[in-house]
Amino acid sequence: MPECPELHLASQFVNIVCKGRIFKGPVIKSEVSKLAEVDFNGEYTISAASRGKEIKLTLVPYGNGKKSANKRKPLDIVFQFGMSGRFDFDKVAEMRKHAHLNFFTKDEPRMVLSYVDPRRFGKWQVGGDWSTKRGPCVLFEYDEFRRNVLENVKNPAFNKPICECLLNQKYFNGVGNYLRSEILFRAGIPPFVSARSVLEPLTNGVTKSGVKVKKESPDVLELCHTVPQEVVNLKGGGYDPWGRDKNFAIFIGWLQCYNKPEMKNMGDHNKRTVFYCGDPGPMVPKDIQVRGVKRFPKQANVSSKKMKKDLESSSESSEEEEEEEEEVLTKGKKEDGGSKAKPKLARSSTKSKLTRPSKGHRPDRGSARSARKK
Repeated sequence: MPECPELHLASQFVNIVCKGRIFKGPVIKSEVSKLAEVDFNGEYTISAASRGKEIKLTLVPYGNGKKSANKRKPLDIVFQFGMSGRFDFDKVAEMRKHAHLNFFTKDEPRMVLSYVDPRRFGKWQVGGDWSTKRGPCVLFEYDEFRRNVLENVKNPAFNKPICECLLNQKYFNGVGNYLRSEILFRAGIPPFVSARSVLEPLTNGVTKSGVKVKKESPDVLELCHTVPQEVVNLKGGGYDPWGRDKNFAIFIGWLQCYNKPEMKNMGDHNKRTVFYCGDPGPMVPKDIQVRGVKRFPKQANVSSKKMKKDLESSSESSEEEEEEEEEVLTKGKKEDGGSKAKPKLARSSTKSKLTRPSKGHRPDRGSARSARKK
């Protein structure tokens, strides 16, 4: 499911492709969609903004100062992406199969901005605003987000395990399944400990008693802000298990915990899988369910392995170069001191295989054998 980094990246995408473009005509909804029609016509511009797990499109009438345009008011459409929502920008002839809401440009060749949602769990609200049921955004409203959590830490919602509490959008707006695993792993917090035992000490500024936390690491609320920032700063579109993003391998390489084979995993009380390392904590579900890791797109996996291999090979090459340099320096020092240095195996600079010195460099061994025979 797209989380706050993916929603923010989607808003950036919309602003880039819509910059300087004029849209014209009615907004067309697909026949299969049961969501509301968008009654908006004429010429207009489009801009986007995101907050947590929501994205807002603003349609502003464009009429070059005409009175008819001035009478029309801007229209906001608030989207929630569900499991598979996204925006695409294509030529009209290449419109996507699951495009459920479409905005057409005025210029030729005509282009279309489409809200695409294959699984149709997403939704939009015409004339809507940010949901009042969601708390401050962890990405853009950090101070308000932190205050909202710590002022309500006595609320029964925080009786739950920390891994389940992090998915409560009333307090952690924008955090989803992969983010919670990454946040808890980096904080060194077991997923099934009481949320209150983790968060309550933060209200007094004391040490996080009762929970094993890495001393040098930021607290869990700071990580709710900085970990999504890391995803936004990656080159790519963030979490994309459908393989639509050509840079998805970068995201896979960034993950430290989520969907990693070396990590443990367990379904929480809501049957949502959380990944972790070590002891899960005392509040594990009675019916423990362990899931298999998801298979990411083949192309992304191959690219990720290639990146890892390239990093390892470059690291090995640098180590070999350091060893060569150290060997040369040591040999030079011995020669300067007048002592005879024993010949060593030479390392090739082009291959990582060991090569023996030529026979001409080993006269001592032959003379020693002949001396023994005599």
